[in-house]
Amino acid sequence: MLTEERHQAILRLLDQQSIVKSQDLALLLDASESTIRRDLKELEDAELLERVHGGAKRILNLGFEQDMTEKTVKNTQEKQIIAKLAGSFVQDGDVIYLDAGSTTLEMLPFLSGKNITVVTNSVHHAAKLGDLNVNTIILGGSLKLSTKAIVGSTALEQLSRFRFNKVFMGMNGAHPEFGLTTPDPEEAALKHMAITHAEEAYVLIDQTKLNKITFTKVADLEAVSLLTNQCSPDILEQFQKKTTIKEAK
Repeated sequence: MLTEERHQAILRLLDQQSIVKSQDLALLLDASESTIRRDLKELEDAELLERVHGGAKRILNLGFEQDMTEKTVKNTQEKQIIAKLAGSFVQDGDVIYLDAGSTTLEMLPFLSGKNITVVTNSVHHAAKLGDLNVNTIILGGSLKLSTKAIVGSTALEQLSRFRFNKVFMGMNGAHPEFGLTTPDPEEAALKHMAITHAEEAYVLIDQTKLNKITFTKVADLEAVSLLTNQCSPDILEQFQKKTTIKEAK
């Protein structure tokens, strides 16, 4: 059994029961206990479980979301590399959607000088786009204080009238089985609608969020292309079965 297959089997078991024992996993997966210990450590490093004496238990911080200040200072170099790749897909004449997020924020310098129209639900993004003299439309609605994102029914209704050449958005989690997820149902609704109204949809996501699951599903992986930084061959192969994944070098 391949490493990724064992990982998925372990996570499926943890979905069914609160705790698993290493000895049981070794028997069930026909693997040595040292292999199972290594698997559990890798899954713990990915924050998908917590190791306990003799086994592991599942941890899911489904509803937790950092505020914009915390997000902006985390994995900055990786986000800039991904953002540069994303910016290379934007062409003169495009109408694009940028959702609120720290990785899409890093895209803005790469949009300077391009003859485009940007629709966004981010107050922060809109202000910076204005400074760059980029034609910008900001959605109206309720302001989510933690991320400075515009959400709610008014924003959703306005977004429903627009169509896009390309959509670029961040995501809190991407998982081969559970798809794209984010903690906030209101933000998830906007993300979902933007994806369905785009000719091409790109999710900017660093490798720390791959194989992660949060509270609300946005879409299946097949609906988007993933833009990420370099990740392990196992993870790359796993996601390539479901979607296009492009690595920023």
